Amino acid sequence: MASIYHSSIALGGASASASDYLRSSSNGVSGVSLKTLGRSMVTTTRKKDLYVTSRLKKGKKFDHPWPANPDPNVKGGVLSYLSTFKPLGDTQKPVTLDFEKPLVELEKKIVDVRKMANETGLDFTEQIITLETKYRQALKDLYTHLTPIQRVNIARHPNRPTFLDHIHNITDKFMELHGDRAGYDDPAIVTGIGTIDGKRYMFIGHQKGRNTKENIMRNFGMPTPHGYRKALRMMYYADHHGFPIVTFIDTPGAYADLKSEELGQGEAIANNLRTMFGLKVPILSIVIGEGGSGGALAIGCANKMLMLENAVFYVASPEACAAILWKTSKAAPEAAEKLRITSKELVKLNVADGIIPEPLGGAHADPSWTSQQIKIAINENMNEFGKMNGEELLKHRAAKYRKIGVFIEDVPIEPERKINMKKRDAVVSTSRKLEGEVEKLREQILKAKETSSSEDEPSTEVLNEMIERLKSEIDDEYTEAAKAVGLEERLTAMREEFSKASSEEHLMHPVLIEKIEKLKEEFNTRLSDAPNYESLKSKLDMLRDFSRAKAASEAATVKKEIDKRFQEAVDRPEIREKVEAIRAEVASSGASSFDELSDELKEKVLKTKGEVEAEMAGVLKSMGLELEAVKPNLKDVAEQVFVPNQNIQEKLQKLNQEITEKIEEVVGTPEIKSMVELLKVESAKASQTPGDTEASQKIEKLEQQIKQKIADALSKSGLQEKQEELEKEIAAAREAAAVGADESVKEDDDDEGSSGSGKPEIINPSFA
Repeated sequence: MASIYHSSIALGGASASASDYLRSSSNGVSGVSLKTLGRSMVTTTRKKDLYVTSRLKKGKKFDHPWPANPDPNVKGGVLSYLSTFKPLGDTQKPVTLDFEKPLVELEKKIVDVRKMANETGLDFTEQIITLETKYRQALKDLYTHLTPIQRVNIARHPNRPTFLDHIHNITDKFMELHGDRAGYDDPAIVTGIGTIDGKRYMFIGHQKGRNTKENIMRNFGMPTPHGYRKALRMMYYADHHGFPIVTFIDTPGAYADLKSEELGQGEAIANNLRTMFGLKVPILSIVIGEGGSGGALAIGCANKMLMLENAVFYVASPEACAAILWKTSKAAPEAAEKLRITSKELVKLNVADGIIPEPLGGAHADPSWTSQQIKIAINENMNEFGKMNGEELLKHRAAKYRKIGVFIEDVPIEPERKINMKKRDAVVSTSRKLEGEVEKLREQILKAKETSSSEDEPSTEVLNEMIERLKSEIDDEYTEAAKAVGLEERLTAMREEFSKASSEEHLMHPVLIEKIEKLKEEFNTRLSDAPNYESLKSKLDMLRDFSRAKAASEAATVKKEIDKRFQEAVDRPEIREKVEAIRAEVASSGASSFDELSDELKEKVLKTKGEVEAEMAGVLKSMGLELEAVKPNLKDVAEQVFVPNQNIQEKLQKLNQEITEKIEEVVGTPEIKSMVELLKVESAKASQTPGDTEASQKIEKLEQQIKQKIADALSKSGLQEKQEELEKEIAAAREAAAVGADESVKEDDDDEGSSGSGKPEIINPSFA
């Protein structure tokens, strides 16, 4: 084989060693000196039988994706320029929203004064400081009291930082991952793996553009089914490798064109929703702009959802809602108020779990600071999730969505939200119409009682409807009465305070309870002075009557059902055969009473009776009822179900009323009230720390103290002596009734033995 000599060879008029020109990749690589080759297109050297030829082909210079002079200090290194998301060549043009125009005028004044100072050389420092202070105060006032539609406009601001802006600010390293493994890559959704403080996360987010060209390329942040399938693939990948998932929501909604619908837009979103509830890694969602409908929720089913201060989250945009309800998009401001789409409102409704602050002027005023707040929120929440295992994360995620759905009625709207709102229509009284319907319903109930026919009774649905209407009317009457007696404002303030305490899920303070009780007492005292007091009283009486009628109707329905089920049980072939067989045996024995039967036959009778009673008890149990007693004979009935005479009943009723009033009086004292509230607090603490012996002892001690206070009060009032005297009188009457029943026991036994029906009688004692 020919060899290469390292002697000097003339090449194109230059002198150099062959090793400077030829180095193969296999024996020590670098290539040929391009500088020398550039001088001659074709060079040839000949040494005996060795020919070396080189040729340089002209072509287009390769266009590297990074600039000619990259900044060596850029975060992430020079390779970060390989991303398609590069720093913009031109600075974004400032965009002024309509409500920000007063700020622009102040800013213009500051610029003019500075320009005048530079031109004239005069000292305008004091004026500039005054204007700047005024500007900062105006900025603070404006962004502290933003209306919902103004927050919508900020969330849609063209200069608002996007998902990738935040990612490059908060991550140490980030590698974007593409494709849904079905041949598509939707640029409206960006996915990738990145690290924050050394911890690896899977990032998924909607990506909007920063100018018209980028917005067209990113489809204005509206994903197609390919984007959601790409996100789903990355979720499976993260779940497999144990990467926590952080999603960034910023989309008007899923892209709703014909092609997307044909490719299964709804199915892709639904599949994402289902899958996210089964992932055993932590999921944190952050709304950085606007979150529209299912397009946002498709990557938003998380353990926690956080929102930037000026972000919005909605099922339909305010413009779409206004077009549907008001037939014009100009009503968008009112629709934005009604939809409750801002971060504060959604946190109150438990849809969102926290708010990430923004600088005054919005996130675009200081993107870097906003990104750092997002980073802090991610670290805090991921530290919390890190203490949970997979099953705990699934339960936590399910619990988050279970608690959504709070609806608060009759809570006054905040003063700042009352602007431009439609006044509430006056309550139209329907008393006359209601009274006519009430009379018809009363007549129907009375007719049913007289004829003892269930067919004439009004249905439960009719009674329920009337009760609900009466409740609504009574609520309106109470409102009118509160206005008339001048307590409306105090009631409103108290309702707000109560609502706030309830929404914070804290136990109410004893002072607040005492204030509520005092206001309630004052309202009840002054209620009789209201002009509509008689109307209110009559409606309350109507409500009481219909509530009783409803209870009686339900009781009759239950009784009818029990009788039907009893008959079905008795008519069962096996039961009927046993009863008929025992009857035949009793008849053939020739005995005239139960005592005359043989011991064996008595045992059979009692056994059959027990089986029938067991069947009846089973029927009751299947209906959720319990058998309190079965009537054995008259003597037992006299002892178990003793009904006192009218005189004793009146005494008993009076004593019960006196005891109830005394207990209410004692419980209403401040001392007992504070002890009860303290008991509630200790019980709540004990429920959070089960097994705490000290807490259990405290609760037991408080209960004993409360019982002792009530017992002492009853003892001092002389009610205890009255009760003892009445008990003696009742015992004497009971003994007399038992003696009278003794004489008829035998006769009753004979009847029972001859009838042999085996059907027990259900006893529900009304006195114990």
